[in-house]
Amino acid sequence: MKYDRELDIRGDVCPFTFVKSKLVLEEMEKGEILRVIVDYRPSAENVPKSMREEGQEVLAVNQIGSSEWEIIVRKVK
Repeated sequence: MKYDRELDIRGDVCPFTFVKSKLVLEEMEKGEILRVIVDYRPSAENVPKSMREEGQEVLAVNQIGSSEWEIIVRKVK
């Protein structure tokens, strides 16, 4: 999958992971895809939930390491 932007926020915890992800999405155009990399399990659950609540489309949440996840989001709004 091709991503328009990538945000590596390993080392950050909630709620900063969602806030940083949301700020990057605000700079993007509708239809663009953001890949967010986190290493904090609650963020792998909370960021997608919060993105959906904001009206964004979460395409995938994949574990990519022993304690790392990628969250793929398409900007809808």
